[in-house]
Amino acid sequence: MVLTIVIVAVIAIIAFYIIGVYNRLVSLRNRFQNAFAQTEVQLKRRHDLIPNLVETAKGYLSHERETLEAVIQARNSAASGLKAAAANPGSAKAMAELGGAEGALTQAMGRLNVVMEAYPDLKAAQNMQQLSEELSSTENKVAFARQAFNDAVMRYNTYRQSFPPVAIASMVGHGEDASFLEFEDSAQIQSAPKISF
Repeated sequence: MVLTIVIVAVIAIIAFYIIGVYNRLVSLRNRFQNAFAQTEVQLKRRHDLIPNLVETAKGYLSHERETLEAVIQARNSAASGLKAAAANPGSAKAMAELGGAEGALTQAMGRLNVVMEAYPDLKAAQNMQQLSEELSSTENKVAFARQAFNDAVMRYNTYRQSFPPVAIASMVGHGEDASFLEFEDSAQIQSAPKISF
C-alpha cells in the first residue's frame, strides 16, 4: 500500500512537472509571437509610408523613375515577406526571407535618399519633411520592436534548450528553436537610416 502511494506520488510529481514545463514553453512562445505582432505593426506602418513618400517625390524626380520603381518593388517584396512571417513567427525560413526583404528595402530607400539629396526643392517641401519625420520615427520603432522580438525568442530558446525542459520540449510540440529576425544589412539597419529631405 505504501509502495503504491509512493509510485502514484512520483507519477503525479512528474506529471505536474511536465505540465509546468509545457505551460512555460507555451507562455514563452506566446510572448515571442506577440512581440512579432508588435514588430509587424511597425513594419506595416513603414510599408504604408513608403508609397506616400514615392508619390510625393514623383513630381520632383520624374527622370528617376527606375529608382522609384525599385523602392516600390522592394516595399512590395517586404510586405509579402511580412505576411509570410506573420503566418509562422519564429520560423527560420520566414525570418530569413523577411530579413532579406527588409534589408533590400532599406538599401533601396538609401539609394532614393541619395538621389533626393540633389533636389533642394524636394528636401524643403513640407510634405516631404513630414514624411521624413514619420519615417524616421517608424524606423526607431521598428528597431525597438525587432529587439523586443529577438529578446523574447532568446528567452524561449534558452528555456527550451536548458535541462530538463530540453528532454520534454520535443515530446510536447516544441522541438525546434525559434529564429531571430535579422535584417540582411544589419549594420545599416541597427541605426535608423538617415533620411534628410
